[in-house]
Amino acid sequence: MKIFSNLYSLIVSQENLLYSWDRFKKGKRKKKDVGLFEYHLEQNLLSLHRELTDKIYRHKPYFGFYISDPKVRHIHKATVRDRVVHHALFKMLNPLFESTFIHDSFSCRLGKGNHVGMKRLETMTRKVSKNYTHPCYVLKCDIKKFFDSVDHEILLNLLTKRISCPDTVWLLREVIGSFSASESLFEKRGLPIGNLTSQLFANVYMNEFDQFMKHELRVKHYARYTDDFVVVADSTDYLESLLPPMTDFLAANLKIEMHPAKTSIRTLRSGVDFLGYIIRPHYRLMRTKTKRRIYRKFKNKVRAYSRKWGQPPFMLG
Repeated sequence: MKIFSNLYSLIVSQENLLYSWDRFKKGKRKKKDVGLFEYHLEQNLLSLHRELTDKIYRHKPYFGFYISDPKVRHIHKATVRDRVVHHALFKMLNPLFESTFIHDSFSCRLGKGNHVGMKRLETMTRKVSKNYTHPCYVLKCDIKKFFDSVDHEILLNLLTKRISCPDTVWLLREVIGSFSASESLFEKRGLPIGNLTSQLFANVYMNEFDQFMKHELRVKHYARYTDDFVVVADSTDYLESLLPPMTDFLAANLKIEMHPAKTSIRTLRSGVDFLGYIIRPHYRLMRTKTKRRIYRKFKNKVRAYSRKWGQPPFMLG
């Protein structure tokens, strides 16, 4: 495995910070905090560059709020300067780990995503069921409170398998340690859902489980999206036999556990709920919650248009 030792100067360079700002600001320039940062952009980026270069940078506290999408999530929003740092880290580190991820990991990766993951599961079910002529079963699992459960030291150890640059490790420790869902002083856990870096860290963390599934258990038809994963097989006995080693690995190596209420084995004919769709033989349906969420967001956009420009040329019920 290739190890990278001279990363920090690239991460904190003025060029990378400016690139990271340009990436971050897209779609956000009308927000007050972003506008204030941009008003003194040169001064803010130079100050951030100096803090990072001198290693006196400290991550500021988060602003917490709740969203319903559709279930309630607690989002933690970092300051603009900190989110620029997140983008700078992501820009340099994501390519280093991308090559280590399995093909069927679909969360927050270029050329992947919900639709590709859903179609990949359809392909797996067609193969296992021999074009829907044989029985097909799907084990569906979810990690219990995944983002709140990520162990900081385990995550840092996984990151340092490929990063030996002490300054980069210092910055990673500063960003990861800026948030904890645990009240214990001795055990830091949790990743803020609002951080761009959390998407990369989640993939690095769960990649250990992916490798275990593919190389230790030799599971042929396995796919994952963040903490939501499925296994497709032609036997319920086989799927049930996977549960004990999976449970043991997650607990011993990652200190996380599967959600008991969200672990199930379903027949393909009864429908498999994955990434916003219900997949059945020969066809798929968009999940009702997904349709409602799309419709709600569309209605909100129409209302925003109406407030700004007047009545739109059509009405929604």
